[in-house]
Amino acid sequence: MINRTEWVRTLSILPAEKLLSVTAELSSNWTIRAKTLPQCGLGMLKLNDSAFEEAFYLGEFPLASAWLEIKTADGLVAEGAAQVMDDSVEIAEALALCDAVLSAPLPGWEKLARLLDEGMEMIQLTNLARKQMLASTQVNFSLLDDVGDNDVED
Repeated sequence: MINRTEWVRTLSILPAEKLLSVTAELSSNWTIRAKTLPQCGLGMLKLNDSAFEEAFYLGEFPLASAWLEIKTADGLVAEGAAQVMDDSVEIAEALALCDAVLSAPLPGWEKLARLLDEGMEMIQLTNLARKQMLASTQVNFSLLDDVGDNDVED
């Protein structure tokens, strides 16, 4: 299975509707309690100036986070959390639920494992397309050495 540090990235590439429908199906008879209040807003990227070591803000990005505790009908308990660059609390909660189900593992983890495989395939296709675009922009400068000097008279 994919490393836990890659779960959010891998599941985030999937269509939101698909992720939300699977998590709603899994959690239909579970008790879900928020350990912290789920939030969405803006994060700020802070960097230090290299000359004067003064802080400055490069920009903003959307950020949503959730930390949940899940109790199944069988009495199993698991916790999951997620922080994602998205403006939807609902997506962050779904990803936190996936984190809990996969890490415990709780009933239904197989469905999420299949979603992870599907997301990984999408990531690999995206990476392949990017590599092909990069390869098409490369220039072979060694051909410049083969050009004869036509300006010199014999």
